[in-house]
Amino acid sequence: MTTNPNLRALSEAGVSIWLDDLSRQRINSGNLAELISDYDVVGVTSNPTIFASALANASDYAEKVGELAARGASVDDAIREITTNDVRDAADVFRDVYERTGRVDGRVSLEVDPRLAHDTERTVAEAVDLWKAVDRPNLMVKIPATQEGLPAITRTLAEGISVNVTLIFSVQRYREVMDAFLAGLEKARSNGHDLSTIASVASFFVSRVDTEIDKRLEKLEGGEQLRGKAAIANARLAYAAFEDVFGSDRWQALAAEGAKPQRPLWASTGVKDPSYSDTRYVDGLVTPNTVNTMPESTLFSAADHADVQGDTIRGTAAESQQVFDDLAAAGIDLDDVFAVLESEGVQKFEKSWDELLETVKGQLDQAR
Repeated sequence: MTTNPNLRALSEAGVSIWLDDLSRQRINSGNLAELISDYDVVGVTSNPTIFASALANASDYAEKVGELAARGASVDDAIREITTNDVRDAADVFRDVYERTGRVDGRVSLEVDPRLAHDTERTVAEAVDLWKAVDRPNLMVKIPATQEGLPAITRTLAEGISVNVTLIFSVQRYREVMDAFLAGLEKARSNGHDLSTIASVASFFVSRVDTEIDKRLEKLEGGEQLRGKAAIANARLAYAAFEDVFGSDRWQALAAEGAKPQRPLWASTGVKDPSYSDTRYVDGLVTPNTVNTMPESTLFSAADHADVQGDTIRGTAAESQQVFDDLAAAGIDLDDVFAVLESEGVQKFEKSWDELLETVKGQLDQAR
């Protein structure tokens, strides 16, 4: 376990610390194992942006790319093999954590092709393919919480596949995600799957909410007093919804058969505005049964100076709702905010995927 007191305090408060980054270099160098032993990291997430950066900036993939080029692999096949290999090996690094935590943590996430975000059928097919390709029980397949993604989440869980639901911005959509999760477990039960083996997290994006709303507040008279309040209030309201849904009779019936709750995961926790504390989305989001996935810079900042003062979420629903009432009264169109954030989130991952395609194509051509 970690010797860092700040990260130990965070873990003891019930927050699972995951790293929001993955690369072959981290695996080969032993860095990932070091973060587990010294920084209490108990999981890792990846996304198209992370893989695009890893492949563009590292020599660790040269041997594999050369092998793929010699084999005549297509760009899509090369990306699939490279990413699934990284995730499989990372899952092996985390296998002891997976067993030690009763299969709760030790999870590694791999995202479906973001170009499928609005295609239910192909998302399900891709999720099943990734699950088979990685072939590790501590994998989570990431599916975006678009309208078309919701039924894909249910159908993927029904196959006994663990799911990380990504790109959640609003509490309303989060409630739909939780409903999709419960429906998926109910179908999995009907399909004969052991519910205790299926895990899920709901990745609720944080900093991007402040970025978008702060930008709009700048244009409103008196908006300054509400600046920087939306993101944490939004996450706290999400946790209140989590407590509501996972206190229901519907959930208790599944829990009685060994099901584990779908934990809220705080994503996008790197601070975008330099005027805010760099541990803002760590200190303000401490409560049991949650995950905080951090970029390395945020992880190291938290290790250095996080201010963990016990639970900072439960009991805050009323004041958090007041923040949103004040934002609406000030003229912020919250429905539009969340629609824009979801659309931009999908577009950013699609752009990163295109960059990944170009990078791998260039590397394959060069190797040939």
